Amino acid sequence: MNRVPDFTDSERAVVAQTVKERFGKDVEVQSADAEIRMFPDDRELTEVPVLYWAERGCQFVIFKVSESRYRNQFFYFVREQFGTGRDEYDNIGDCVVTLLRVQADHEAQRSGH
Repeated sequence: MNRVPDFTDSERAVVAQTVKERFGKDVEVQSADAEIRMFPDDRELTEVPVLYWAERGCQFVIFKVSESRYRNQFFYFVREQFGTGRDEYDNIGDCVVTLLRVQADHEAQRSGH
C-alpha cells in the first residue's frame, strides 16, 4: 500500500490560519504521524500524517487518510475523545472549521454556558 501523502503547504496554512482565528493568537500546529485503522474491520494499522495542536487544555488532531481526505478528533484525556459526528471530510477547511466549532460548543457545555 502506498504511503498517504503529507499535508501540503496550502493545507497547513488553512489549518494554521483557522486555528489562529478561533483562538485569537498564533497556536503552534505540529506535524506528526499516527497509525490508524483505515477501515473499522482492518487488522493492520496504516501510518498517516497528522496535524496536531493543543489549546485551553484540549488537544486537536487532523489525520490525512488520502489525497484530499481527512479525519479529525479532539480530546482532553485518552478516555475522553470526541469527534464531529462525521467520519471524513474532502475539504481541509471544512474539516478544521467543524472540528473547532464542535469543540467550542463542547467547551461551552462543559463550563455550563
